[in-house]
Amino acid sequence: MAKSFLKYLTHYRNNDKNMADQTTGRQLQRILHYSVTPCRPLLGLRRNECALYDVDCDEVYPRLYIGDVESARNKQYLRLIGITHVLNTAEGTRFGQVDTGHSYYRDMSGVSCTFRYMGFPLVDQPSTDISRYFYIASKFIENGINSGGKVLVHCMMGMSRSATCVLAYLMIARKMSAAEAIRTVRMHRDIRPNEGFLQQLADLDNELKRDRLYY
Repeated sequence: MAKSFLKYLTHYRNNDKNMADQTTGRQLQRILHYSVTPCRPLLGLRRNECALYDVDCDEVYPRLYIGDVESARNKQYLRLIGITHVLNTAEGTRFGQVDTGHSYYRDMSGVSCTFRYMGFPLVDQPSTDISRYFYIASKFIENGINSGGKVLVHCMMGMSRSATCVLAYLMIARKMSAAEAIRTVRMHRDIRPNEGFLQQLADLDNELKRDRLYY
């Protein structure tokens, strides 16, 4: 009887601890709110280049950029900073989406590299299931970086859809927690994933923590 009770008590305590360790969208919202992007001059001429080409684009991790629609459409700027892969997380013709595609970048491939494009038809709404693209986005970004290229992930403003996919990449491929990923990106760029996307990142965080616990 005593052994059975002890076993039950241990199981109860473990479940209680696991519940306490669960990441929530509200927690990520607080981290996002209190992690401030520093006001700083960027290295080299990067910010001057952004002003010159009228784009909003930042390197948030080595060889990985988040940008807005103008940075994605400005092929001269993409060549200048060496972008070889573009992930459009707002592909489409509806309001708030970006109508580019493979054909738009057909003249970007050169002798030294093959330009790669991928698009997700997402809208920036809390009800949008962006999580279905987390692993696809992570693989595309990782392939681009591992090939020696540079990857631009963009949406309309470079704040919600694109930022969410970059955060998922850092969690999946770079094994960061959701909190670490947010703080890493926020050191370089102001991002604002909507509350639904933050909850999906929290769910991913919990899934990855469970997986890593067992392996």
